[in-house]
Amino acid sequence: MLEAGTAAPDFTLRSHDGEEVSLSGLRGKWVVLHTFPLAFTGG
Repeated sequence: MLEAGTAAPDFTLRSHDGEEVSLSGLRGKWVVLHTFPLAFTGG
């Protein structure tokens, strides 16, 4: 768990277009990470 105000560690995810996007590549821009934790789980 990160403390409030702590910089997030770099990570890479796939976009909805299938492109790899790294947090470091977005440095200096506002970033919103939205997840669907129960998506595709059948629950």
